[in-house]
Amino acid sequence: MNRIRVDPDRRTYLASDPIVDHDHPRVRAEALRLGGGDGREVAARCFEFVRDAIEHSFDHRRSPTTLSASEVLEARTGYCYAKSHLLVALLRANGLSAGFCYQRLTVAGALPPHCLHGYVAVELPGLGDYAIDARGNKPGVDASFQPPLERLAFPIQHPGEFDAPFIYPRPLAVVARCLREHPTWDAVLANLPDAESLGPDARLA
Repeated sequence: MNRIRVDPDRRTYLASDPIVDHDHPRVRAEALRLGGGDGREVAARCFEFVRDAIEHSFDHRRSPTTLSASEVLEARTGYCYAKSHLLVALLRANGLSAGFCYQRLTVAGALPPHCLHGYVAVELPGLGDYAIDARGNKPGVDASFQPPLERLAFPIQHPGEFDAPFIYPRPLAVVARCLREHPTWDAVLANLPDAESLGPDARLA
């Protein structure tokens, strides 16, 4: 998919903020450990670390709910959104331009309700923006780093589902609000964020 950056200023996709806090000492130390080599090698290591070493909160029934990159790294758990926050922070700390992408998917099966799913786009040398999904693999989910082929966790296959073609410099506000307001994995599950449309002017955190 050809993805569109909603902000033409590349610096916004390298910035640190309270959620993507790549200036936090713990995040910077992890980024340094994963760094070295060319951009593709660094992106692959960051992706595989977040995918495999950080447990998905629902899959592992893990609390507390995490939001910022440093919280995710300390607790070693997060929903897909929070894992994306950590992945973007690690990429940016290594000088790689990265942002946030979202799908709208059914929660289970082919019928509503729907929820948002978060993943990441990173700018790779010689390729451009490339999508990676670090939510964590399990039976039926096999996301991987195979540029130029994109291997996300979930296909679009049911009515009402879509993959928004935008790369946001900050997380969506509806996602951040959900993670702030619901402190446990089951509370987030009962209140998963949703949006029937996502445009370039979507409200950001």
